[in-house]
Amino acid sequence: MKITKETIEHVANLARLNLSEQEKEKLTLEMASIISYVDKLNELDTEGIQPTSHVLPVQNVFREDICSQSFDRDTILSNAPSSEDGCFKVPKVVE
Repeated sequence: MKITKETIEHVANLARLNLSEQEKEKLTLEMASIISYVDKLNELDTEGIQPTSHVLPVQNVFREDICSQSFDRDTILSNAPSSEDGCFKVPKVVE
């Protein structure tokens, strides 16, 4: 796929972007480079490679979700300028 200046102008128009001539030229070259790289990747033989395989062993890095003691509600609300029914009370901002 060849990226042309017209393609960049069309996408910029869809995105409601006003680009200068220099920006259009720069983006044309950058996008052409990206497409060229993707085309090169498409030449690789990926037959027999599972889509989720990695070179390094990957493991879940999330912590366990453990319930623990939280802060006391009355202590936290004691710092609030105003509270009502165990909640922060804030001024109305919508009519």
